[in-house]
Order: sequence, then structure tokens, then C-alpha cells
Amino acid sequence: MKFGIIGAGIVGTALAVRLEEAGHECIGVHTRSRHSYERFRAYLDRDHLALDVLVPAVDCLFITTQDGMIRTVAEDLNANGLIKPGQVWIHCSGSLPSKVLLVQENLPIRCLSLHPLQAFASVEKALAILPGTHFGIEGDNEELGERIVHDLGGIPHHILATQKSLYHAGAVVASNYLVVLAALAVELFGEAGIQGEEAVASLLPLMRGSLYNLEQVGLSQALTGPIARGDAQVVQGHLDHMPTRLVEIYQALGLKALELGIDKKTLQGLTYPPEELKRLKSLLES
Repeated sequence: MKFGIIGAGIVGTALAVRLEEAGHECIGVHTRSRHSYERFRAYLDRDHLALDVLVPAVDCLFITTQDGMIRTVAEDLNANGLIKPGQVWIHCSGSLPSKVLLVQENLPIRCLSLHPLQAFASVEKALAILPGTHFGIEGDNEELGERIVHDLGGIPHHILATQKSLYHAGAVVASNYLVVLAALAVELFGEAGIQGEEAVASLLPLMRGSLYNLEQVGLSQALTGPIARGDAQVVQGHLDHMPTRLVEIYQALGLKALELGIDKKTLQGLTYPPEELKRLKSLLES
């Protein structure tokens, strides 16, 4: 496969390097930033090409700009007549469908989206963890998408283009909101006298333990704590002492925990005592 890169950020650079290593040929790169090009060239020595040189020379065109620029790039390519019949245009956004590239009906190109389900802090980090990274795939040629992901050492998953926003929301919850949950826990620790970095340092081992349990035994079985045990008295104590501004968040998360708790007990052949379940629901729904 001969491919080109538009947008030499962390993802575009890492993809180009790994695809070259897999035997594909990077023809060149186009980026508006000299800094990003110099960084790209430090990993892969390829020329910076004008679009009218790059586009006709490749089979696959990776548009790895920021999400807000993907449509604009596609519109510019179309406006300048840079359409190569049969070519595959690929973007790596988790929130945008592949068809965002189809800026005009009946364009003789195929559109594909390959989203790495991972947070890349640097090119080095991206290169290290791309193998084993899960990818969300959707578009015109998902078989090609699978092959590319396998060549990257990744794990492909087919997603529904019409529900891609929910896929992306799930990723945000798992990644960004994990940090938000940590901030919430730190705030509660602060109320109890353990402040700032001391709170973070004390909570991280607990969070790592929960992630380990999640990996080992799955969602429901990984749930521990008072809701999993059915200990309404402890939950009542939390709510009695919690700052008012945090009560609603705690209750919403608690109701989701209760769903998992019911599943966990079902797997164990058990049920919550009816009165305890009723009390938990009352505390969390009020």
C-alpha cells in the first residue's frame, strides 16, 4: 500500500512509522506546521509534499488533522480537483463518522474511519502502545480497515456509524471521566483532612487495584464496597456527611453501582434482602 499523511500530529506520525515497518510505503506528508513536520521527519525521513503531488501518488490518504479540520481538508481536496478514483480516504476521529469525508455525492472515493481507543501523550508513547491498541472501525471498506489495524498490531472492532457519538462518549467516560472520578475522590478526602497530592498518592493504588480486578473478573464481579454488600447503613453515613454539591453525583453513580451489584449477586446465585434493596434504592433515588 502506498499511503500519504495529511496532518503530522502524534497519531499521524506513529501510524506512518508502524505502517512503514509493516511493509507499506509512505510517499510523503503534508502539514501546515513546520514544527510538526520536523518532528515527523525525526521518526520517518519523508518529504513534505504539496497536496497536488501527494494525493495522486497514493492508494490511501490518511487525514490525521484535528477533528475540526477533517471536513475542511476534504472540502479543499474536492474544490481543487484532487480526487483520485478508487482512492481510500481515512480519518482517525472517534466522534466523526467516515462519511464526513464525503463532501459531495458520487465522489469516486471510499471513506474509512480507524479510531485508536487510546490516549497518546507523545509519539514515543504512541509507538510503544499501538500494538495491542483497540480500534473502532467503520466505513466503506472495513476489510481494508481490519488489515491496516492488524498491520499496526491493533485489535479491530466494527462500530455503527449512526451511533458513533455514543461510542465516543463511552471512551470519554472510561478515560476522561476516570480522571474526574479521581478528582471527586480527592475532594472527599480533602473534607476528611487528606489534601491534594497526598490524597492522589493514597488513592492511586486503590484505583489500580480496581482496574486489575476489572481485567481479571469482569464488570459485575469487580464491584466491591457497601453497595455490592448491600450495606445501606454505610451509604446513609456517606450521604449524611457529604457536601451538598456532591450528593447528586454520588447518588447517580450509586444507582449504576446498584445495577452491577444486582448482576453480581445473580451470578453468585444470591439476591439482596428485599428491605435492604428497597432502602438502598430510596437513599440513591431521593
